[in-house]
Amino acid sequence: MLLIACILAFILPLQAQEAITKQRLEQLMKDYPVMGLSIAVVKEGKVVHTQALGWKEEGKIPLRTTDLFRIASISKSFTATALLQLVEKDLISLDDDVSDLIGFRIRNPKFPDRVITLRMLLSHTSSLNDSQGYFTLDVAHPDKNARWQEVYNAYAPGEGYQYCNLNFNLAGAILEKYSGVRFDAYIQENILKPLGLYGGYDVNQLDKSRFATLYAYQRDSAKFIPSPAAYVSKSEELKSYTPGYSTPIFSPTGGMKISAPDLAEYLLLHMNYGKVGKVRLISAAHSQKMQTPLSSDENYGLALWKTDVLIPGVELVGHTGSAYGLYSAMFFNPEEKYGFVVISNGCDPTEEEGYIRVIRRVVQILHEEWIVKS
Repeated sequence: MLLIACILAFILPLQAQEAITKQRLEQLMKDYPVMGLSIAVVKEGKVVHTQALGWKEEGKIPLRTTDLFRIASISKSFTATALLQLVEKDLISLDDDVSDLIGFRIRNPKFPDRVITLRMLLSHTSSLNDSQGYFTLDVAHPDKNARWQEVYNAYAPGEGYQYCNLNFNLAGAILEKYSGVRFDAYIQENILKPLGLYGGYDVNQLDKSRFATLYAYQRDSAKFIPSPAAYVSKSEELKSYTPGYSTPIFSPTGGMKISAPDLAEYLLLHMNYGKVGKVRLISAAHSQKMQTPLSSDENYGLALWKTDVLIPGVELVGHTGSAYGLYSAMFFNPEEKYGFVVISNGCDPTEEEGYIRVIRRVVQILHEEWIVKS
Protein backbone atom coordinates (compact mmCIF):
# COMPACT_ATOMS: atom_id res chain seq x y z
CA MET A 1 0.00 0.00 0.00
CA LEU A 2 2.86 2.35 0.80
CA LEU A 3 4.35 1.73 -2.66
CA ILE A 4 1.02 2.49 -4.34
CA ALA A 5 0.67 5.67 -2.30
CA CYS A 6 4.17 6.78 -3.34
CA ILE A 7 3.42 6.10 -7.00
CA LEU A 8 0.15 8.05 -6.82
CA ALA A 9 1.92 10.89 -5.03
CA PHE A 10 4.22 11.15 -8.04
CA ILE A 11 1.72 10.50 -10.85
CA LEU A 12 -1.18 12.70 -9.74
CA PRO A 13 0.80 15.98 -9.52
CA LEU A 14 2.41 15.16 -12.88
CA GLN A 15 -0.98 14.61 -14.48
CA ALA A 16 -2.20 17.90 -13.05
CA GLN A 17 0.92 19.64 -14.36
CA GLU A 18 0.35 18.19 -17.83
CA ALA A 19 -3.32 19.16 -17.76
CA ILE A 20 -2.57 22.76 -16.76
CA THR A 21 0.09 23.02 -19.46
CA LYS A 22 -2.33 21.72 -22.07
CA GLN A 23 -5.05 24.11 -20.91
CA ARG A 24 -2.72 27.12 -21.15
CA LEU A 25 -1.44 26.12 -24.58
CA GLU A 26 -4.96 25.57 -25.89
CA GLN A 27 -5.93 29.02 -24.65
CA LEU A 28 -2.92 30.50 -26.42
CA MET A 29 -4.04 28.78 -29.62
CA LYS A 30 -7.44 30.41 -29.21
CA ASP A 31 -5.90 33.82 -28.65
CA TYR A 32 -3.66 33.66 -31.73
CA PRO A 33 -3.88 31.79 -35.04
CA VAL A 34 -1.94 28.52 -34.71
CA MET A 35 -2.20 25.42 -36.91
CA GLY A 36 -0.36 23.04 -34.61
CA LEU A 37 2.15 22.85 -31.78
CA SER A 38 4.55 20.10 -30.78
CA ILE A 39 6.54 20.67 -27.61
CA ALA A 40 9.03 18.93 -25.35
CA VAL A 41 10.51 19.76 -21.96
CA VAL A 42 13.91 18.57 -20.77
CA LYS A 43 14.77 18.54 -17.10
CA GLU A 44 17.43 16.88 -14.96
CA GLY A 45 18.99 15.08 -17.90
CA LYS A 46 15.90 13.66 -19.57
CA VAL A 47 12.79 14.51 -21.57
CA VAL A 48 10.04 14.86 -18.95
CA HIS A 49 7.11 16.08 -21.04
CA THR A 50 5.95 15.99 -24.66
CA GLN A 51 2.70 17.16 -26.16
CA ALA A 52 1.12 17.84 -29.55
CA LEU A 53 -1.90 20.04 -30.15
CA GLY A 54 -3.76 21.22 -33.23
CA TRP A 55 -3.55 19.91 -36.76
CA LYS A 56 -1.01 17.98 -38.80
CA GLU A 57 -3.29 18.50 -41.79
CA GLU A 58 -5.83 21.25 -41.36
CA GLY A 59 -9.19 19.96 -40.22
CA LYS A 60 -8.33 16.37 -41.12
CA ILE A 61 -5.43 14.86 -39.17
CA PRO A 62 -4.52 15.84 -35.60
CA LEU A 63 -0.85 16.52 -34.86
CA ARG A 64 1.05 13.81 -32.97
CA THR A 65 4.32 13.98 -31.04
CA THR A 66 5.87 11.47 -33.47
CA ASP A 67 5.29 13.73 -36.50
CA LEU A 68 8.29 15.16 -38.31
CA PHE A 69 8.96 18.80 -39.16
CA ARG A 70 11.52 20.57 -41.28
CA ILE A 71 12.96 22.49 -38.35
CA ALA A 72 14.70 25.23 -40.38
CA SER A 73 17.72 27.01 -38.89
CA ILE A 74 18.08 24.83 -35.80
CA SER A 75 19.60 22.53 -38.45
CA LYS A 76 22.70 24.73 -38.43
CA SER A 77 23.79 23.28 -35.11
CA PHE A 78 23.90 19.77 -36.64
CA THR A 79 26.24 21.06 -39.35
CA ALA A 80 28.50 22.80 -36.83
CA THR A 81 28.58 19.75 -34.53
CA ALA A 82 29.59 17.54 -37.45
CA LEU A 83 32.38 19.91 -38.51
CA LEU A 84 33.76 19.99 -34.99
CA GLN A 85 34.01 16.21 -35.16
CA LEU A 86 36.33 16.66 -38.17
CA VAL A 87 38.29 19.32 -36.28
CA GLU A 88 38.83 16.82 -33.46
CA LYS A 89 40.17 14.32 -36.00
CA ASP A 90 42.63 17.00 -37.21
CA LEU A 91 41.14 16.86 -40.71
CA ILE A 92 40.39 20.58 -40.69
CA SER A 93 40.74 23.60 -38.41
CA LEU A 94 38.29 26.32 -37.45
CA ASP A 95 40.91 28.84 -38.59
CA ASP A 96 41.47 27.29 -42.04
CA ASP A 97 40.98 29.52 -45.06
CA VAL A 98 37.57 28.76 -46.58
CA SER A 99 39.06 29.31 -50.05
CA ASP A 100 41.40 26.37 -49.47
CA LEU A 101 38.67 24.25 -47.92
CA ILE A 102 35.99 24.79 -50.56
CA GLY A 103 38.25 24.87 -53.61
CA PHE A 104 37.45 28.32 -55.04
CA ARG A 105 38.24 31.86 -53.94
CA ILE A 106 36.19 33.17 -51.01
CA ARG A 107 37.41 36.72 -50.43
CA ASN A 108 35.63 39.96 -49.71
CA PRO A 109 36.75 42.15 -52.69
CA LYS A 110 36.91 45.18 -50.40
CA PHE A 111 39.36 43.33 -48.14
CA PRO A 112 41.18 40.90 -50.45
CA ASP A 113 44.00 40.23 -47.98
CA ARG A 114 41.67 39.22 -45.14
CA VAL A 115 41.23 35.47 -44.83
CA ILE A 116 37.68 34.20 -44.29
CA THR A 117 37.81 31.22 -41.94
CA LEU A 118 35.54 28.31 -41.13
CA ARG A 119 35.01 29.83 -37.68
CA MET A 120 33.66 32.97 -39.39
CA LEU A 121 31.20 30.91 -41.44
CA LEU A 122 29.85 29.16 -38.34
CA SER A 123 29.50 32.44 -36.40
CA HIS A 124 28.05 34.59 -39.23
CA THR A 125 31.04 36.94 -39.04
CA SER A 126 32.37 36.09 -42.52
CA SER A 127 30.98 39.29 -44.15
CA LEU A 128 29.00 37.09 -46.58
CA ASN A 129 25.32 37.80 -47.24
CA ASP A 130 22.35 36.16 -48.95
CA SER A 131 21.65 38.94 -51.46
CA GLN A 132 22.33 36.59 -54.38
CA GLY A 133 20.52 33.65 -52.80
CA TYR A 134 21.99 30.58 -51.12
CA PHE A 135 20.49 27.51 -52.78
CA THR A 136 23.63 27.01 -54.88
CA LEU A 137 27.28 27.76 -54.23
CA ASP A 138 27.47 29.26 -57.73
CA VAL A 139 26.42 32.61 -56.24
CA ALA A 140 29.80 32.93 -54.49
CA HIS A 141 31.92 31.37 -57.25
CA PRO A 142 33.76 34.09 -59.22
CA ASP A 143 33.74 31.93 -62.37
CA LYS A 144 30.02 31.21 -62.22
CA ASN A 145 28.37 34.42 -61.09
CA ALA A 146 29.22 37.79 -62.64
CA ARG A 147 27.77 39.46 -59.56
CA TRP A 148 29.73 37.42 -57.02
CA GLN A 149 31.09 40.57 -55.39
CA GLU A 150 27.59 41.39 -54.16
CA VAL A 151 27.58 38.45 -51.74
CA TYR A 152 30.00 40.40 -49.52
CA ASN A 153 29.20 43.22 -47.11
CA ALA A 154 31.13 46.46 -46.70
CA TYR A 155 32.83 45.50 -43.42
CA ALA A 156 35.91 43.34 -43.02
CA PRO A 157 35.64 39.60 -42.28
CA GLY A 158 35.59 39.03 -38.53
CA GLU A 159 34.63 42.62 -37.77
CA GLY A 160 30.87 42.49 -38.18
CA TYR A 161 27.89 40.20 -37.95
CA GLN A 162 25.13 39.36 -40.40
CA TYR A 163 23.04 36.22 -40.26
CA CYS A 164 23.63 34.42 -43.55
CA ASN A 165 22.38 31.05 -44.78
CA LEU A 166 25.08 30.86 -47.44
CA ASN A 167 27.63 30.51 -44.62
CA PHE A 168 26.20 27.14 -43.62
CA ASN A 169 25.65 25.79 -47.11
CA LEU A 170 29.36 26.43 -47.68
CA ALA A 171 30.10 24.78 -44.34
CA GLY A 172 28.05 21.73 -45.31
CA ALA A 173 30.00 21.36 -48.54
CA ILE A 174 33.26 21.54 -46.58
CA LEU A 175 31.99 18.79 -44.27
CA GLU A 176 31.29 16.63 -47.30
CA LYS A 177 34.69 17.23 -48.88
CA TYR A 178 36.72 16.41 -45.80
CA SER A 179 34.63 13.56 -44.46
CA GLY A 180 34.37 11.86 -47.85
CA VAL A 181 30.71 11.12 -47.06
CA ARG A 182 27.61 12.73 -48.55
CA PHE A 183 26.28 15.38 -46.17
CA ASP A 184 22.98 13.73 -45.27
CA ALA A 185 24.62 10.34 -44.72
CA TYR A 186 27.32 11.84 -42.50
CA ILE A 187 24.77 13.47 -40.19
CA GLN A 188 22.76 10.26 -40.11
CA GLU A 189 25.70 8.02 -39.20
CA ASN A 190 27.60 10.34 -36.89
CA ILE A 191 24.92 12.27 -35.01
CA LEU A 192 21.43 10.83 -35.37
CA LYS A 193 22.28 7.13 -35.25
CA PRO A 194 24.57 7.27 -32.18
CA LEU A 195 21.83 9.15 -30.31
CA GLY A 196 19.09 6.80 -31.50
CA LEU A 197 17.13 9.57 -33.25
CA TYR A 198 14.83 9.34 -36.26
CA GLY A 199 15.22 12.11 -38.80
CA GLY A 200 17.45 13.37 -41.57
CA TYR A 201 18.02 15.77 -44.44
CA ASP A 202 16.91 13.50 -47.30
CA VAL A 203 13.11 13.19 -47.54
CA ASN A 204 13.50 10.00 -49.59
CA GLN A 205 14.98 8.24 -46.55
CA LEU A 206 12.09 9.13 -44.24
CA ASP A 207 8.51 7.99 -43.69
CA LYS A 208 6.54 10.64 -45.61
CA SER A 209 3.36 9.79 -43.72
CA ARG A 210 4.97 11.34 -40.64
CA PHE A 211 5.63 14.75 -42.22
CA ALA A 212 3.57 17.52 -40.63
CA THR A 213 2.25 19.78 -43.36
CA LEU A 214 3.70 23.28 -43.03
CA TYR A 215 1.40 26.27 -43.43
CA ALA A 216 2.17 29.93 -44.09
CA TYR A 217 -0.31 32.21 -42.34
CA GLN A 218 -1.72 35.00 -44.52
CA ARG A 219 -2.73 37.94 -42.36
CA ASP A 220 -4.79 39.67 -45.05
CA SER A 221 -7.08 36.66 -45.50
CA ALA A 222 -6.55 35.13 -42.05
CA LYS A 223 -5.95 31.79 -43.77
CA PHE A 224 -3.27 29.10 -43.60
CA ILE A 225 -1.76 28.17 -46.97
CA PRO A 226 0.05 24.80 -47.31
CA SER A 227 3.77 24.89 -48.22
CA PRO A 228 4.47 21.62 -50.09
CA ALA A 229 7.95 22.82 -51.09
CA ALA A 230 9.17 22.02 -47.57
CA TYR A 231 9.35 18.29 -48.35
CA VAL A 232 10.09 18.17 -52.08
CA SER A 233 12.23 15.20 -53.15
CA LYS A 234 15.65 16.02 -54.62
CA SER A 235 15.95 12.68 -56.44
CA GLU A 236 16.38 14.34 -59.85
CA GLU A 237 19.07 16.73 -58.63
CA LEU A 238 20.90 13.81 -57.01
CA LYS A 239 21.44 12.21 -60.42
CA SER A 240 23.99 14.93 -61.24
CA TYR A 241 25.27 15.47 -57.71
CA THR A 242 28.81 16.80 -57.30
CA PRO A 243 30.21 15.92 -53.85
CA GLY A 244 31.52 18.95 -51.99
CA TYR A 245 29.60 21.39 -54.20
CA SER A 246 25.99 20.29 -54.72
CA THR A 247 25.51 20.08 -50.95
CA PRO A 248 22.93 22.92 -50.72
CA ILE A 249 20.44 20.43 -52.19
CA PHE A 250 20.13 19.05 -48.65
CA SER A 251 20.14 22.53 -47.04
CA PRO A 252 22.76 22.20 -44.27
CA THR A 253 21.45 25.62 -43.26
CA GLY A 254 17.88 24.49 -42.57
CA GLY A 255 16.89 21.09 -43.94
CA MET A 256 16.78 18.73 -40.94
CA LYS A 257 13.48 16.84 -40.50
CA ILE A 258 12.85 15.53 -37.00
CA SER A 259 10.16 15.29 -34.30
CA ALA A 260 10.01 17.56 -31.25
CA PRO A 261 10.79 14.74 -28.75
CA ASP A 262 13.82 13.59 -30.76
CA LEU A 263 15.01 17.17 -31.12
CA ALA A 264 14.78 17.39 -27.33
CA GLU A 265 17.01 14.32 -27.04
CA TYR A 266 19.49 16.09 -29.34
CA LEU A 267 19.20 19.20 -27.13
CA LEU A 268 20.61 17.08 -24.29
CA LEU A 269 23.83 16.69 -26.30
CA HIS A 270 24.52 20.41 -26.16
CA MET A 271 23.10 20.96 -22.69
CA ASN A 272 25.53 18.33 -21.40
CA TYR A 273 28.48 19.76 -23.36
CA GLY A 274 28.79 17.16 -26.11
CA LYS A 275 27.59 14.02 -24.35
CA VAL A 276 24.34 12.10 -23.83
CA GLY A 277 24.58 9.20 -21.40
CA LYS A 278 27.68 7.25 -22.39
CA VAL A 279 27.71 8.67 -25.93
CA ARG A 280 30.09 11.56 -26.53
CA LEU A 281 29.94 13.16 -30.00
CA ILE A 282 32.16 16.22 -29.46
CA SER A 283 34.47 17.33 -26.70
CA ALA A 284 33.25 19.49 -23.85
CA ALA A 285 35.66 22.19 -24.96
CA HIS A 286 34.23 22.34 -28.48
CA SER A 287 30.68 22.18 -27.18
CA GLN A 288 31.42 25.19 -24.99
CA LYS A 289 32.89 27.00 -28.01
CA MET A 290 29.59 26.52 -29.83
CA GLN A 291 27.84 28.23 -26.90
CA THR A 292 30.33 31.06 -26.44
CA PRO A 293 29.36 34.25 -28.32
CA LEU A 294 31.88 35.59 -30.83
CA SER A 295 29.64 38.50 -31.77
CA SER A 296 28.51 40.99 -29.18
CA ASP A 297 25.94 42.23 -31.71
CA GLU A 298 23.88 39.05 -31.51
CA ASN A 299 25.54 36.96 -28.78
CA TYR A 300 26.10 34.29 -31.45
CA GLY A 301 28.65 31.50 -31.05
CA LEU A 302 29.02 28.61 -33.50
CA ALA A 303 25.45 27.85 -34.63
CA LEU A 304 24.10 28.61 -31.14
CA TRP A 305 23.36 31.90 -29.43
CA LYS A 306 22.68 33.21 -25.95
CA THR A 307 19.61 35.20 -25.00
CA ASP A 308 17.95 36.60 -21.90
CA VAL A 309 15.02 38.01 -23.86
CA LEU A 310 13.12 34.87 -24.79
CA ILE A 311 12.31 34.50 -21.09
CA PRO A 312 13.03 37.94 -19.60
CA GLY A 313 16.04 37.84 -17.32
CA VAL A 314 16.72 34.11 -17.84
CA GLU A 315 19.83 33.26 -19.86
CA LEU A 316 19.31 30.45 -22.36
CA VAL A 317 21.37 28.96 -25.18
CA GLY A 318 19.91 27.68 -28.42
CA HIS A 319 18.51 28.59 -31.81
CA THR A 320 15.29 29.42 -33.60
CA GLY A 321 14.05 28.41 -37.03
CA SER A 322 11.62 29.78 -39.60
CA ALA A 323 10.80 28.55 -43.10
CA TYR A 324 7.71 27.74 -45.18
CA GLY A 325 5.45 29.00 -42.37
CA LEU A 326 7.08 26.82 -39.70
CA TYR A 327 8.52 28.39 -36.56
CA SER A 328 10.73 26.50 -34.13
CA ALA A 329 12.85 27.02 -31.03
CA MET A 330 15.36 24.88 -29.16
CA PHE A 331 16.74 26.52 -26.01
CA PHE A 332 18.33 25.27 -22.81
CA ASN A 333 20.10 26.30 -19.64
CA PRO A 334 23.32 24.24 -19.47
CA GLU A 335 23.96 25.11 -15.81
CA GLU A 336 20.51 24.40 -14.39
CA LYS A 337 19.96 21.50 -16.82
CA TYR A 338 16.60 22.26 -18.35
CA GLY A 339 15.43 23.09 -21.84
CA PHE A 340 12.55 23.40 -24.27
CA VAL A 341 11.68 22.49 -27.83
CA VAL A 342 8.75 24.26 -29.45
CA ILE A 343 7.67 23.69 -33.05
CA SER A 344 4.66 25.13 -34.84
CA ASN A 345 3.77 24.01 -38.35
CA GLY A 346 2.03 27.34 -38.86
CA CYS A 347 1.15 30.37 -36.75
CA ASP A 348 0.68 34.13 -36.79
CA PRO A 349 4.22 35.46 -37.47
CA THR A 350 3.85 38.58 -35.31
CA GLU A 351 7.08 39.23 -33.43
CA GLU A 352 7.58 40.16 -29.79
CA GLU A 353 11.00 41.30 -28.54
CA GLY A 354 12.63 39.84 -31.65
CA TYR A 355 10.95 36.43 -31.38
CA ILE A 356 7.77 35.01 -32.88
CA ARG A 357 5.17 35.88 -30.27
CA VAL A 358 3.47 32.48 -30.23
CA ILE A 359 6.77 30.60 -29.85
CA ARG A 360 7.99 32.99 -27.15
CA ARG A 361 4.75 32.68 -25.17
CA VAL A 362 4.88 28.86 -25.36
CA VAL A 363 8.46 28.80 -24.05
CA GLN A 364 7.42 31.06 -21.18
CA ILE A 365 4.45 28.83 -20.33
CA LEU A 366 6.66 25.74 -20.28
CA HIS A 367 9.21 27.52 -18.11
CA GLU A 368 6.57 28.62 -15.64
CA GLU A 369 4.82 25.25 -15.37
CA TRP A 370 7.80 22.87 -15.50
CA ILE A 371 10.69 24.86 -14.01
CA VAL A 372 9.43 27.70 -11.83
CA LYS A 373 6.52 25.82 -10.23
CA SER A 374 8.30 22.47 -9.92
